[in-house]
Amino acid sequence: MNSEHFSYELQAVCPKTGARAGLLKTPHGEIETPVFMPVGTNSAVKMLTNKEIHDAGAQIILANSYHLYLKPGTGLIKKAGGIHNWMNFHKPILTDSGGFQVFSLANLRKITEDGVNFIDPKTGNKHFISPEISMQIQNDIGADIIMAFDECAPYPCDYEHAKNAMERTHRWLERCFNAHKNPLQALFPIVQGAFFDDLRQESARVISTFDAVGYAIGGVSVGEPADVKNHFVGLTAPLLPQNKPRYLMGVGTPVDLLEGVKRGIDMFDCVLPTRNARHGSFFTYEGNKIIKNAEFEEDFTPLDVKCSCWTCQNHTRAYIRHLYRQQEATAATLLSIHNIHFLINLMKETRQAILNGGFEEFYGKTLAPCQAI
Repeated sequence: MNSEHFSYELQAVCPKTGARAGLLKTPHGEIETPVFMPVGTNSAVKMLTNKEIHDAGAQIILANSYHLYLKPGTGLIKKAGGIHNWMNFHKPILTDSGGFQVFSLANLRKITEDGVNFIDPKTGNKHFISPEISMQIQNDIGADIIMAFDECAPYPCDYEHAKNAMERTHRWLERCFNAHKNPLQALFPIVQGAFFDDLRQESARVISTFDAVGYAIGGVSVGEPADVKNHFVGLTAPLLPQNKPRYLMGVGTPVDLLEGVKRGIDMFDCVLPTRNARHGSFFTYEGNKIIKNAEFEEDFTPLDVKCSCWTCQNHTRAYIRHLYRQQEATAATLLSIHNIHFLINLMKETRQAILNGGFEEFYGKTLAPCQAI
């Protein structure tokens, strides 16, 4: 559903790897890709204010329709004028369909052709979400980009299970497009097919028949080894339309982002940077570090000497370690600011390398240090 409200310009492609730089226009602003999108599950990025999100350079953030449907209820968000007014965040916002959260409930849900019956594990209340209800939930929330309701198969799973989940995802996709009528929201289909080449190829073919603003790859980063994930991303991404953005769902380490861009991915999201921060972990260009470690007790340098985030410009490892060991919430905020900024800035640098024709060199000199432990 391309319209006057959305457009995508593919600006540069690395001829040897397929890494891409583009520009996605939405009703709430332009997004330069490749891009990392911070996750605000409950309509807030954990530990951060909107100003801190802006200052970290975020172009777009996510919210979770499953959680917002349960609390505070999407009717309240609609009354507030939609999620942008609700949050007072007026850049682009994306909502996922809630499918992954529902399917991860294991013995608390039952999947049928109509949709999914599930029990809220916090309250015990019974709920039902169908493709049509998912579209209504996301229409009420009012994000710029919304996701199709899909069935995410687990890892590992057998071929028959994966095939059935994929085919149901395709049937539900048609129902999502029939139910979705708001031209101010772009509906992205999602590739499924678990970890079988032919199913991934078939799913990419089917979802590409829908005229969407962009397309997503789901069902990865669910416990599979990195080489398996990279294989299926590399297999699937080139099968999606060249002139549309490609979104790899739920991926968020520096290495995963670089590997994804190399394989033609434009958009990434993950809760990892803020989750890691709450556990005292932070990204650097020399690998992942743990702030509570004794080596940082008298370390008066920034978290990363190459980083320009507010945390690195104002505080030292020793100070943040002290806050973390004293269980001060400020430590998690400072680490979250850094981790979010780190991934956003990594994608900005990657984009510039693609535009300059130097992606291969950038990838080569950046990947190995980020892999260090």
